[in-house]
Amino acid sequence: MTTIKVRAIMSVEKVLAAMAAAGKPVKAGELVDATGLDRKEVDKAMNQLKKEGKIVSPVRCAWEPAK
Repeated sequence: MTTIKVRAIMSVEKVLAAMAAAGKPVKAGELVDATGLDRKEVDKAMNQLKKEGKIVSPVRCAWEPAK
């Protein structure tokens, strides 16, 4: 596995863990602060999680892990 793919997987896991820890729907900017990742990395991770159906948006512009 390439370094880029490993980093992307780690970013996805980090974003999902931060969402779960928040206990409420969070915005991308909050995830940047919580994870220390670059905004582009957070956006890519969130897009991947959306495609996989692992996160949902119960309110506009805020996301949480799917139940």
